[in-house]
Amino acid sequence: MGSDANWGELVRQLEYKAEWYGRQLIKIDRYFPSSKRCSNCSHVVEKLPLNIREWDCPECAAHHDRDINASINILAAGGAVSVCGARL
Repeated sequence: MGSDANWGELVRQLEYKAEWYGRQLIKIDRYFPSSKRCSNCSHVVEKLPLNIREWDCPECAAHHDRDINASINILAAGGAVSVCGARL
């Protein structure tokens, strides 16, 4: 419970600061498969245990570091929301 409460406080502070500075805070869904989605072809790997830190896409054979791939996907998702006004 403590970590959820801290996360909620962080989000609240980010929302406050974004409004204060006239900025938009873009949030993506907490279940968005950022580390399981290939940033090259968008294929989603259904089962990818957390202990697997690198993986190869079965569709396009792109090799991914899990964290770098997730950051690329999160950046792209945020960009898509800001351009289209859609929610992910």
